[in-house]
Amino acid sequence: MGCCSVRYIGDGLLKQRCSGLDFSKVREDSDLSSSRPWPELRVNSSWFSNTELSYVNQGEATLCEALGILQQQDGWQTETYQGKGELVLSTVLPRLGKVFRMETVLDVPVDQLYYELFEKLEQMPEWNPTLSRVKILQRIGKDTLLTHEITAQHPGNLIGQRDFVSIRHCWKKETTVYLVGTATHSEFMPMQKGQVRAESGLSCIVLQPLEGDQCQTRFTWLLCMDLKGWIPKSIINRLLPQSQVDFIRYLRQHLSTKAHP
Repeated sequence: MGCCSVRYIGDGLLKQRCSGLDFSKVREDSDLSSSRPWPELRVNSSWFSNTELSYVNQGEATLCEALGILQQQDGWQTETYQGKGELVLSTVLPRLGKVFRMETVLDVPVDQLYYELFEKLEQMPEWNPTLSRVKILQRIGKDTLLTHEITAQHPGNLIGQRDFVSIRHCWKKETTVYLVGTATHSEFMPMQKGQVRAESGLSCIVLQPLEGDQCQTRFTWLLCMDLKGWIPKSIINRLLPQSQVDFIRYLRQHLSTKAHP
């Protein structure tokens, strides 16, 4: 596939130590700049246990890493382009391996997508047939979730059924919403007998109002995943971008049904 340049999200200098949650300021001309620093640990540590704080730290560190990736303009290769405007790109990064980046525009405002993808997370299997169950195991503050997801079993599915335990974290910056996720471990959901536990290396959905039309949303999605098991990387690298395209198709159908019941 050919090389492709991408638009910046949060164009600016990002100095970071993700593991230490050391967020620096961005350039003053950045669309993410402000008079205050980048997001600090936005919870009172006395409210939570050490385990809960570690989950928040994971979410913040994943956000930090995702912001750095989103600022990378070079090195992206085109994977696929669909007729409705779904562009999927990819790049290879040292820690994560292959990362896919989807870009599209949806005909609904940011707030509606935020509620569908974060607040109403457990209802996602009702409109996304690739999932059989999504359960919020724990809420840590208002911005961080510990979740368990199980994929649906379909005849002819090359991957087979998988489950995930993840930290999901939300950050709202002015009119933009960031929804990040990464794999974690939890005593609430140990490995399940007979199921393969896959891991989300990094997921980050960015919801931005379309310039000139607040009723439309520019949707950007970074995805890196380890599906585990004996699956060749060539198959995974073919299926993951297709899964992003499928997700958007199901989401469009769901939003259309809600708009025209």
